[in-house]
Parts: sequence; structure tokens; C-alpha cells
Amino acid sequence: MMYVRFPLSLRNVEDLLHERGIDICHETVRYWWNKFGPLFAGEISKKRMHPIPKHSNWKWHLDEVFVKINGETHYLWRAVDHEGEVLETFVSKGRDRKAALDFLKRILKKYGAPKVIVTDRLKSYRAAMKISGNEFSQEVGRWKNNRCENSHLPFRRREYAMLKYRRMRSLQKFVSIHASIFNHFNKERHLNSRDRYKVQREAALVEWQQLCAA
Repeated sequence: MMYVRFPLSLRNVEDLLHERGIDICHETVRYWWNKFGPLFAGEISKKRMHPIPKHSNWKWHLDEVFVKINGETHYLWRAVDHEGEVLETFVSKGRDRKAALDFLKRILKKYGAPKVIVTDRLKSYRAAMKISGNEFSQEVGRWKNNRCENSHLPFRRREYAMLKYRRMRSLQKFVSIHASIFNHFNKERHLNSRDRYKVQREAALVEWQQLCAA
């Protein structure tokens, strides 16, 4: 949790655990998140989907940012709902119509169609919307997509701590795990009172400890 949730390196986590009397190697932390991260992320996703989904199909925000993998530019696509819930992350080598369509198909297959899809002015989105039959749901505006653009910030902080990425497959795996854990601990601090936020934060931590114990 510490490694994926916070912008920490493997060695940072090793040092923090050492202060708590736990002596491990940083490679052990890498092994832990590689083995257990997908399992925990999968359980979190199941809990958020059943029995009532904790996301909204009213409005989605789609956006893409570039990432470097071994010095080559790739693109990380992200979809969030109007409350900031991360719905899907997708890594591709380009940002053409095919990549946009693959990304859109993944989301639609998993969640169904929303009423509104907000994007930037990238032409690949419009082309993909026409093919998928969602062109009339698309909205484009200068500041309308700030919700998704802001959702990239936690990942950018993690990217800096991880000193870039070496493989496309590893990046896809990490961003999927990171999104699930972000959703679990994201209690919208700016919308809730301090007391309510503390209760929700404690509940999220207890649920996570139960997940780990299982």
C-alpha cells in the first residue's frame, strides 16, 4: 500500500519499514507489489462494482498524457467519472484512431455507455466516437476536461519517484493497480467536513486491513 499509494521509491519503503523494526530488502517490496498488487486491486474493483457500482455513467472524462518507456514516447489514456473515480487506464504506443478506439471499447465493454463523454480536441477521439456510435455524446471544451487532467497528477508524482519505466507491460500493470488503490482511498477531502473525512478515511483503512488479512 505504501509503495503504490504514496510517491515513494522501493528504498524509501525499505527505510520506513526499518524504522518500524521490519528489516527487508527493497527488492522484497518489489516482489510484494508484483505478486499481491493485482490481487488486492481485483478485490477492490469487485467491491466497488457489486452490488451497486460506486461510479457514475452520467459523465465521463477522457484524456491522454505522454510517458517515456526506455526513452521512447508512449501514451497513457485515462477515463474518470464526474466525481474523479478512475474507470480505466490504457497504455499505447500511439494516440491515433486505433488507439483511441481500443481505449473506448475497453471502457464501454466494462461499464456500458454514458450520457456524456468529455474529451480534448484530439481528432482521434472524434473518429473513434463515430465508429463506436457515441459521437453525439461527445463534448469538447477548453476547461471542461480539467477533471481528467487533474487525475493525472498522482500518477506523475509516482512516475518521478519510480525514475521512469522500462516496459510497456509493467507500466500497464502498475497504473491499473494504482488506479484501484487511488479509488479506494479517495474520499474527496475537498467536499467533506473534517470529521466526515476522518471517519471515511478510517473505514477505508480498516477495509484494506481486512483485505490484507484475507
